[in-house]
Amino acid sequence: MTGRGRILPALAVWALVVLLPAAASAHAYLLETVPAASVILNAPPRQVALTFDEAVEPRFAIISVTDVEARSVTAGPVARSPSNPDTLVVPLRRVAEGWYLVYWRAISIDGHPVQGAFTFAVGPNAGPAPQFRIPHVSASATSTPLLVLRWLVFLTTMTAVGLFVLRMLVARPLVRRVEGTTLRDVSGALFACCALALVAIPAYVEESTAIDSLRSFYAFGALVPLWRTTSFGRGYVDLELCFALFTFAAAVAVWLDRPERPRRSVAALLSLSGALAAAAAVLALPGIAGHAAQTAPRGVALLLDWLHLASGAVWIGGLVGLLVLWASLPAARRVAGLAVAVPRFSRVALGSVALLLGTGIGATVLHLPVLAALWQTSYGVVVLVKIGLLAGAVALAAGNLLRSRPRLVAARERPELGLSAARLLRVLVGGEAALVAGALFAAATLSSLAPPPPAFAEEGAALERVGPGRVLSTVHVAGYALGLAVDPNRAAAPNRFTVELSKNGRPVRHASVTVSFAMLDMTMPTQEYELTETKPGTYTRAAPALVMVGNWGLTFHVSPPGGEPFTALIVDHASG
Repeated sequence: MTGRGRILPALAVWALVVLLPAAASAHAYLLETVPAASVILNAPPRQVALTFDEAVEPRFAIISVTDVEARSVTAGPVARSPSNPDTLVVPLRRVAEGWYLVYWRAISIDGHPVQGAFTFAVGPNAGPAPQFRIPHVSASATSTPLLVLRWLVFLTTMTAVGLFVLRMLVARPLVRRVEGTTLRDVSGALFACCALALVAIPAYVEESTAIDSLRSFYAFGALVPLWRTTSFGRGYVDLELCFALFTFAAAVAVWLDRPERPRRSVAALLSLSGALAAAAAVLALPGIAGHAAQTAPRGVALLLDWLHLASGAVWIGGLVGLLVLWASLPAARRVAGLAVAVPRFSRVALGSVALLLGTGIGATVLHLPVLAALWQTSYGVVVLVKIGLLAGAVALAAGNLLRSRPRLVAARERPELGLSAARLLRVLVGGEAALVAGALFAAATLSSLAPPPPAFAEEGAALERVGPGRVLSTVHVAGYALGLAVDPNRAAAPNRFTVELSKNGRPVRHASVTVSFAMLDMTMPTQEYELTETKPGTYTRAAPALVMVGNWGLTFHVSPPGGEPFTALIVDHASG
């Protein structure tokens, strides 16, 4: 084995093993605040501390503490607690009596921003709680520039991999079978895609980091050191390194390949194997840095995601390669060249499309807890859009398979069929490529949205849907009436939850009443609070439970004295 032959497989193994980042977790979730929400303190606190269910990066975090006049009372930047890596602290100046608003924003290690707010007071004469104006930072993982850059990352990396497969495995016999033809333009398209991808990936990481840190895209000196701060950022930095390795390996493989020879040399086979291994690693990294790594069973989800991307790459890259071949082949040899390449690609594309559809269905089943989530959630609607675009592409692919391919093969005996078949092929392949590119944009959008959590499946059992705005509703369960109130029913603000429990028109006293909160739009841990009986049959609790805008499942667990326990679920939409 030559030195070059030994180096390439070693580099490919390094790409697969060393560069794989740790799995991303679900969205960061606030577990505890010090001071507690809505508490009245006898002495002013020295700091505000927020504890999350995962370590969040202080350089991406905001903890704003303001008085009723919106004046800041913080005395320094946000820092990580030395005693607990999951806790962020911000020091305070000595504050006077009165009420204070704490607004926080943090970035989960999966790259998604989360935010919330609560109040506390310094007494003993703090007075009634005022109505604070809650700040809101709108920048998110679904901003238009970020979606476009993410789409470009998907489009360029997958097309480059697919072009490499077409150049090295599918179209290679063309040079031997049709005199005067080359694959030089296909190779040129491959490395043009590689160059675009090597620019698109860091541009995407830069834009994502700019949004997370609330800085300008052009603040390179401040942003580049933050690229690897989150697991999400590390995953895409590793993608850049791995794709650079693939580009190098692909260049070596193309340089060593001699398509005019029927058999490859040992060096050519080894370089081809190394490049394919690097391509496999490239297609694995987006899933490891995204939703697939957070979905159970994790191994199945990652395999489905990798197969989905691999089959899509072979399809989109092959389509682009056929268009390049159509344009680059000499007019006198175009039909003969297409008659060699198209049937070979059709067989590969048929398997790729079948695998793409099968893995897409499997991933959808894993990510959506119930069928209704397809039309009741933003994630599900984008899935439907992607399905529609792929269905259109499959229809055009069927036209190529049933019309263009047979005519090109028949043109070997009947040359008059060749020109019309080639023209039809160009139109159908162009339309097919455009639809697949649109489906990739839908895929980029999906990877920026949070899939509905398992709690979403409970929505069908809800007794009532309420909100936005103040909730005043009555539901009946097991012979009991529950008068429910949520006031003011605003996200990222303290809310008062009240249950008036009665049976046959009479208040039910001394019951045990708790309420649990499940976020229905994304995966978060469930909160649970016990309500206190403040007057006969009336149970109340003020809590900062609705930590973000969206749909919440509120499950009331009631254990009446001398009666059977029961639950009542309502779906509440909390607005900002």
